[in-house]
Amino acid sequence: MERGSNWTSSPPRSEHDTDETDTGTPTRPSRIESDNDDHRISGEDAMSVEHDHGPGCDCEACGDPRSMDFLDKYLTVWIFAAMAIGVGLGFVAPSIVGPIREFHLVEIGLVVMMYPPLAKADYSQLPTVFRNWRVLGLSLIQNWLIGPTLMFSLAVVFFGGLVPGLPARPEFFLGLVFIGMARCIAMVLVWNELAEGSPEYVTGLVAFNSLFQILTYGVYVWFFALVLPPILGMESLVAGITTFDITPMQVIQAIVVFLGIPFAAGFLSRYLGTRTKSEEWYDEQFVPRIDPLTLIALLFTVIVMFATQGENIVASPGDVLLIAVPLTIYFVVMFFVSFGMGRGIGADYSTTTAIGFTAASNNFELAIAVAVAVFGVGSGVAFATVVGPLIEVPVLLALVHVALYLQRRLDWTGSESGRSDAVRREGAVSERSDDD
Repeated sequence: MERGSNWTSSPPRSEHDTDETDTGTPTRPSRIESDNDDHRISGEDAMSVEHDHGPGCDCEACGDPRSMDFLDKYLTVWIFAAMAIGVGLGFVAPSIVGPIREFHLVEIGLVVMMYPPLAKADYSQLPTVFRNWRVLGLSLIQNWLIGPTLMFSLAVVFFGGLVPGLPARPEFFLGLVFIGMARCIAMVLVWNELAEGSPEYVTGLVAFNSLFQILTYGVYVWFFALVLPPILGMESLVAGITTFDITPMQVIQAIVVFLGIPFAAGFLSRYLGTRTKSEEWYDEQFVPRIDPLTLIALLFTVIVMFATQGENIVASPGDVLLIAVPLTIYFVVMFFVSFGMGRGIGADYSTTTAIGFTAASNNFELAIAVAVAVFGVGSGVAFATVVGPLIEVPVLLALVHVALYLQRRLDWTGSESGRSDAVRREGAVSERSDDD
């Protein structure tokens, strides 16, 4: 995977730059302007000036495999190796599951994994992000209308007993419903980071979804799991279940742990770092030091997550594959539909990527917690929710590669920019307008 960390944190352009030059695609400029003159640059001189890094740039900081560190260069290999190690540990030494759960190793891994992306975000620009109602409205439709409806439809097709050869599996049906109604607040930050998405926009969308989730998760589960099936003549899927004891506090607890802690740590890091040192020191010295934590914690989380289900995966591979099919369809369809919708409204690559991964990911931590609380840790419903993140990791990793491919292949010229430097300019323009 070609991750160029300097690309997303490219230096702001000169004040001489105009809106007409703000395309959504980072490009290597052919000219630089100064107060006294302007002149062309080429060859080695081009390497020494500040510029927006991108696929057309020749410098080694722009994703050249020779300049990538060992972890980044073979990330896909490491993730699949971590999956295999986790399954092997869980199967060979099932007693390891106890300490993993007792010491909350999965939760710790997720929190550490999310810290660097949230520490990179410029929180002073969030008001500008929230003023973009086109993006927020689009995300609302994707996450709270298209996503839940698609997951419910897939649950009905695969586990509703309507398709010959696919018998009704009420426990898996409910598991998918629990997953589909929970919008992602954790892993999406990592996928967005790997795919060079906008940290400001993904942070804003995650915060937006978190607030909406507190108010609606219980209502959505009740409607899609208990109200719709009888209306569609599938009473057997929820036979004997009259209500779910899902409280807003359960949702709040999940959000506080998996978003609140890393969010607070990231915000305080930027606030203290930029004030005790400088923004330049923070972006160029501190951020590169914490950046590897994301991938290291990701690999650690994958190992312990797969270890907790090693026995189940080996014992019931058919059930795992059966659950994997609708989940894979869901991830892929949601990503491409959301990515296409983002591009359709004129968003640039980084904003479109944030939109796509926010809609394609789900809050498995919340779904698992609720399923265990309502049905028990050994239930089929809980098993279905646990399988979810095991499928999300390889599928979303593949979609990261797809996103980076689309970044190179599509023409993003004229797209509205969502990069951090562009967000700053938008905020500055807004402030000047308010002053006038």
